Amino acid sequence: QFSDDPQLKQDPESKEESALLFCSGSPREFLEFYIFPVLLPGLAALLHEVEKEKCLEEKRTKFIPTDFLTEWLYNNNPKRKDESFTELFSIPFVKDWLKDHPRPPVPLSLLLSKEEASILIQSFWRGYRVRCDSEIQELRKWQKKLREERYIRDVVRKFWAKQEAKGNTADGINLFHNFLQY
Repeated sequence: QFSDDPQLKQDPESKEESALLFCSGSPREFLEFYIFPVLLPGLAALLHEVEKEKCLEEKRTKFIPTDFLTEWLYNNNPKRKDESFTELFSIPFVKDWLKDHPRPPVPLSLLLSKEEASILIQSFWRGYRVRCDSEIQELRKWQKKLREERYIRDVVRKFWAKQEAKGNTADGINLFHNFLQY
């Protein structure tokens, strides 16, 4: 059986912390007395969340059960009764773990709903089909040429502005103004 030490009965925190030292019962008794009362409600909450996230209907989901259970157990820890809810990535030991073991980004396919994904695919396809049109190709070439010409004009404008600042403007001003009118 478990120890009946009077000091442990007075201080519940020391009782929990030293449970391993004073447990003379079987591992089953230890699990039933210390672990299951905390873990089983967490597992029940996890199953409700799995159902809510429809994890059993899809092959892949963005829901990570171990993250949920970690967050639930941390926030429902009896030692944290009066503290506010803490998000998973704000839990101190999780922060420390992620510093040394960063997670890969979640794939976009898991972040988007089926409707959002279908809209994204359809818009890409429509854009691709429009860009293949010969008139659109011609328009895009014209726009590219126009952008390049504007860029060249800006470079020339800056060059002549520097020349004017230096004082070398005798013949340059006339050439500059003629170029701008082109």
